[in-house]
Amino acid sequence: MRMENNVETAMRKEIDELSTMPVGQLRQKYLEVFGEESRSSHRQFLFRRIAWRIQAIAEGGLSERARRRAMEIANDADLRIRAPKAKFGPDATLDPKLSVSRKVMSAVDPRLPTPGTYLERDYKGRRIVVKILVHGFEFDGEIYRSLSAIAHEVTGTKWNGFLFFSLTSMEERPNG
Repeated sequence: MRMENNVETAMRKEIDELSTMPVGQLRQKYLEVFGEESRSSHRQFLFRRIAWRIQAIAEGGLSERARRRAMEIANDADLRIRAPKAKFGPDATLDPKLSVSRKVMSAVDPRLPTPGTYLERDYKGRRIVVKILVHGFEFDGEIYRSLSAIAHEVTGTKWNGFLFFSLTSMEERPNG
């Protein structure tokens, strides 16, 4: 029992020291505990990952059974079948015949009325009328991709479009 308290005290002390380290020192500590450099410079991310690693080392990490299961899950994971788009245009070395491209049809949001329906709302003395289209929304002669974009256009602040146009049920509303 005495040995466990010493290990736990040392672990807590090491984690407490992390909280005062600048990002440069956290990146160095990350290299120390993981054996590789971090691509991140986000202080909170580095702190949490290093603290987790220190605890895992002190407590023994995952059981062998958990490691095997994690490897099974990782091996079954879907892999990207197409390389990400190049930063400055298409990659000329990729053979377009080896790529598959298709649109994924998403289900229509059940909160929305059928296309062709008009939504109306009064906002600060102004009548807001929006026509629901198959792929988007029409407001003041412009096409928008979301109701939230229209609500932002009207109010100048960020709004959930479904809340702005009262398209959510009471159960879905926050604190409702």
